[in-house]
Amino acid sequence: MAKIDDMQLFVHVVRSSGLAAAGRKIGLSPASMTARINQLENHYQTRLLIRNTRSIKLTDAGERFYQGCLRVIAEVDAAEQSIAINDCELSGSLKITAPSDFGKQFVAPALSKFVALNPQVKPHLHLTDGLISLIEEGIDVAIRFGNLPDSNLISRMIKPNKRVLCASADYIEKHGKPLSPGDLVDHRCLVMERFGQPMNEWHFKNTIIRVPVAMSSCDGSVIRHWAINGAGIALKSFVDISVDLANGSLVTLLDEDILGFSNKDKEQIGLQFVYPSRKFQPRQAVAFMDFLQQQLI
Repeated sequence: MAKIDDMQLFVHVVRSSGLAAAGRKIGLSPASMTARINQLENHYQTRLLIRNTRSIKLTDAGERFYQGCLRVIAEVDAAEQSIAINDCELSGSLKITAPSDFGKQFVAPALSKFVALNPQVKPHLHLTDGLISLIEEGIDVAIRFGNLPDSNLISRMIKPNKRVLCASADYIEKHGKPLSPGDLVDHRCLVMERFGQPMNEWHFKNTIIRVPVAMSSCDGSVIRHWAINGAGIALKSFVDISVDLANGSLVTLLDEDILGFSNKDKEQIGLQFVYPSRKFQPRQAVAFMDFLQQQLI
């Protein structure tokens, strides 16, 4: 298993941004770390890291090797789990990521029920409305609105979905109902922010409206709660507000016109599981996907 050990050490170095820092984590001296990396580069006859006293940087070959190490380590971990787990009992770690609003409403409660049925499963739930690298972060399952054009990932449809405009009945009573997309410029709009930029270009069948930003947040659950409390009009995933529509907390607007954040949004917004394309997927990950999908029916 010497190659696996070398790969794990190399990943530690990259993630720690230095030989000394990685050595402290795994109990090796800076000299030992330097010798191990030198041996690795000599073995492959190529420079993997550009090193100085303050930092390291991956070469092109180093970047390819690093991504390969991540995939191989994930395969080995999954293979070990697949033979270590008792056929009648699920156990082991389970790392899941999901959009904030959907995760709080649906994934967290389902995960609690799943662990009650399978107490040997140790879950970690990471909620974010941004995108993270599944392989680099060791994620078993991501729940996303739409798949990514990434050949290293595979997807499984959970259920159809779409974007909708929504507001509370109180807001409509006070401010009126927009009758066309152009009317939105005179309304309070609740806008998602991503990478520091407001996502306030809302797409409709025949036009794009740059809506005024009354309030903004990088957390989708915050946007939904603002809308419920009558703060304005929000552009949301239908799945996220399905309960609010059923209980009358929110109503939809301009249903025949809205596309979303892009002209292709209706085709791309389906709710999906996304996970690393590896042969040995952890049994607890497969079981949780089946469990969550049943919860959402």
